Amino acid sequence: MENIIKIVITGSAGKIGSSIAFRIAAGELYGSEQKIDLHLLETSKGMEALKGIVIELEDSAFPLLNKIVATDVNDIAFTDADIALLIGSPPRKKGMERGDLLEENAAIFREQGKSINKCAKKSVKVVVVGNPANTNAFITYNNAKGINPKQFTALMRLDHNRAVSQLALKTNSRIEDINGVIVWGNHSSTQYPDLRFATIKDQLAYSILDNNWVKHTYIKKWLIVVLKF
Repeated sequence: MENIIKIVITGSAGKIGSSIAFRIAAGELYGSEQKIDLHLLETSKGMEALKGIVIELEDSAFPLLNKIVATDVNDIAFTDADIALLIGSPPRKKGMERGDLLEENAAIFREQGKSINKCAKKSVKVVVVGNPANTNAFITYNNAKGINPKQFTALMRLDHNRAVSQLALKTNSRIEDINGVIVWGNHSSTQYPDLRFATIKDQLAYSILDNNWVKHTYIKKWLIVVLKF
């Protein structure tokens, strides 16, 4: 039988979810020879918008796209899943920190974790994108006890990229010259960009940075941007 990889995308009618669906269908995840099935999960309210995404995917006639499953039922979406991209989550409203979303998100990711445990392959790889990503990943794998916790990942790449880009601007460096920047903490005001191990062109960042700038400008500016979006 032909090897077909089943990929679940939650929040698939949203901007991020739909964009990723097209890039995966074009072969940007597994290459130009790997056939895939896309399992697109949405809320009941989002199903009408998802129909439009499905039509656009079908009209694109991607040769690697074997089948599309569009549903608002967790168990259907996660059936035999090889990869699960948990992108959908309630948006953060004005005045809310990411931590304030915890209660609403907990119910969503709890049920998705149960469904992954029940329906997905035991080898499934899960990437949690919906904020607060770390906590949502923790909730998900705690409700998927039959899946190895090492197969769960929380995506904090955006916050890491912001930390690197601000450092590059300050030092008039290229992004590729910067290594070793670490972001600690959950997606909220507890986050901290750690430059202790950062290097710029193989030189320790702290050796060329003003410590006062790091404490009172860099971290403060980075945190404002993180909490704004």
